[in-house]
Amino acid sequence: MGIAAGLNVGFVGLGGMGRGLVKNLLKHGVPVTVYDVDAAAMAHAESLGAGLAEGANEPAKAADVFGICVTTAEVVREIALGEDGALAQMRPGAVFLDHTTTSPDHVAQMAAVCESRGILYCEAPMTRTPLHADRGEVNVLFGGEADLLERLRPLFETYAENIFHVGPAGHAIRLKLIHNYIAFANVASWCEGFALAAKEGLDMEKVIGIISAAGGRSGMMDLYGEATLRRDFTPHMSLANALKDVRYYAHWMEQAGLPGFMAESVHQTYALASIMGLDDESCTAVIKAYEKLTGVEAHLPEDEVPDS
Repeated sequence: MGIAAGLNVGFVGLGGMGRGLVKNLLKHGVPVTVYDVDAAAMAHAESLGAGLAEGANEPAKAADVFGICVTTAEVVREIALGEDGALAQMRPGAVFLDHTTTSPDHVAQMAAVCESRGILYCEAPMTRTPLHADRGEVNVLFGGEADLLERLRPLFETYAENIFHVGPAGHAIRLKLIHNYIAFANVASWCEGFALAAKEGLDMEKVIGIISAAGGRSGMMDLYGEATLRRDFTPHMSLANALKDVRYYAHWMEQAGLPGFMAESVHQTYALASIMGLDDESCTAVIKAYEKLTGVEAHLPEDEVPDS
């Protein structure tokens, strides 16, 4: 990790994923200056050895690599663009590392702006969860030139188990959106099925057990199916982020000239759950939208449900 330790990193966004990335960068001796709107997140990063910045553009000033991992493309642009934005603080040859799950439009716009300033733009969305980020086991999807990937690989290796060179610039965010759409569509489908099973009085322990032993099984169900039926809606992947990713995907489908019937159904399902005030809960809280209609809560037998 010697090469990585010689890089000066600025980083904005200490949420579920960013917190773990910064932790592992520091663990491997990489100097990092951070900013987040959450004072508690800043204090935690400082306790791990991070330097603190007073504003979102400040970590970019002396950075060889300026990383950002926030909620939406709109927030990235708010931080990066403008007369006093992060890009205006960066020197030519530095890298703008975008770990945020955004959209193809955003990636194209940011790449063009960075190029006009002599800054290298890197799209590197991630898969897996904040628990994996904390352990240094995320998957990084990289789109761009191999030379830039090799320059950044020592950094990625501090917090990634797998680093995938997806293809040219723009391909990583496209694959990430396809992945997330499939994952969140899967959650919506089994939440719908669980809600129907509960309404019809099926044994929910048998429901999840039998589905998990056959073709209906999925990675998302393995991660969150039982937790959903135990009424644990800890937002490892928040409903707000699920809605955002599916919205970007549905818009991209429209731009591509494809009929996104399923995409829009999934989008509107999460939109309904969001309207119900479930943004800050897990993506699996989408089941509550179905339960509002059925009037029946889907859960494991009472003696299987832990005390709240």
